[in-house]
Amino acid sequence: MESIAWFLIIGLLLVAMALGGSVLKRLPLSTSLLYLGVGFALGRLGLGHLEPLKQAALLERITEVAVIISLFSAGLKLRLPLKDKEWRVSLRLALGAMVLTVAMVSLVGMGALGLPLGAALLLGAILSPTDPVLASDVQVSHALDRDRLRFGLTGEAGLNDGTAFPFVMLGLGLLGLHELGPGLWRWVVVDVLWATAAGLMVGVVLGDRVGRLVLYLRKHHREAVGLDELLALGLIALSYGAALLVKGYGFLAVFAAGLALRRIERKHTGARPAEKVEEAARSADKLEAATNPAHAHAYMANAVLGFNEALERIAEVGVVVGLGLLLAVTPFPPEVLWLAPLLFFVLRPLSVVLSLVGSRSDKHQRVLMAWFGVRGIGSLYYLFYAIDHGLGDGLSSRLLSLVLWVVAASIAVHGISVTPLMKRYEGRAQRRREATA
Repeated sequence: MESIAWFLIIGLLLVAMALGGSVLKRLPLSTSLLYLGVGFALGRLGLGHLEPLKQAALLERITEVAVIISLFSAGLKLRLPLKDKEWRVSLRLALGAMVLTVAMVSLVGMGALGLPLGAALLLGAILSPTDPVLASDVQVSHALDRDRLRFGLTGEAGLNDGTAFPFVMLGLGLLGLHELGPGLWRWVVVDVLWATAAGLMVGVVLGDRVGRLVLYLRKHHREAVGLDELLALGLIALSYGAALLVKGYGFLAVFAAGLALRRIERKHTGARPAEKVEEAARSADKLEAATNPAHAHAYMANAVLGFNEALERIAEVGVVVGLGLLLAVTPFPPEVLWLAPLLFFVLRPLSVVLSLVGSRSDKHQRVLMAWFGVRGIGSLYYLFYAIDHGLGDGLSSRLLSLVLWVVAASIAVHGISVTPLMKRYEGRAQRRREATA
């Protein structure tokens, strides 16, 4: 009977979201907040039950899949070449702001929460990366979106889910659960340098080679047309698996694969207006659009991105409803009452302000970048990854309650604020464009 109830509830939820999605965009709340509420209500009613400590491996796999799907989409959306100055903001946020946040949360963990160094560092690494799934409302909406705020936040979310991994491994190592080597040499060489470089290289090579092979078959032989869904899934799985095989970071590989696939389209477009190429790629004649050398590249990128975004929305529903179920059985830790505001209103803004010193972003953009440090599915993945790698029950339970409720708080406060703040930002940008026209 419980399984029947689940089919009915999920079916009604998805249909309701499909019918009322445009209405929700005008309201001061996000879809994630609604999913969270549904999951929590179901858990409290006894219609669903998850045991996070016993099912950590399963939860790790589920959140892992959700993150890599979103990272691939983020890479496909970022059309600007890496040499473009807009990338500097993303790099500053993904590296500088994240490292500063890890350090500050670690200090809070030791000083105010009484955690040992390894556990405090692990907490900092789990809570530092911003989320590529739940922050979609403040990221680029399409490949032609060049807005500095949206581009910076999208690039940050795409990069820092991978760059947080070395700090997770360092935290586990300090707890005796991962080999660091004498003087941290193994951590520096393997976990930082090699794993980062290998992940990026694998993603770039596979994204480029697979994309070129598909386009060659389409343009010259009119083969390999259709089933772009399989291309998306195959490239995600291939780049992620290959990166893990060579001990690289799979998150970075998947993001880089998306970037590489978009880079093929961008290089082929050349001096032609991107808007016209995109319009031609959306031709009603799919076979012509997919095989015509003039815009086959754009068609492939658009088709893969469209399917991947649909997957991303489905993954969001499943994971956030699951988070609600977990919250229903997880005691609320009083420390969250000050930890979440400290992270959202002090630590994240301070890290962004320091990392963006001298950048081209204006004051309004910096304020919004400082605020929209959404914590979400990436943090959940790192949490269950750490639990599954041998944390004791006591430490696992404490980190579990802290992280779950901080993520829930982020979904709530950022979800409520995103619509009014972004409407105000876009209105201000529109007035500026009209004034300079």
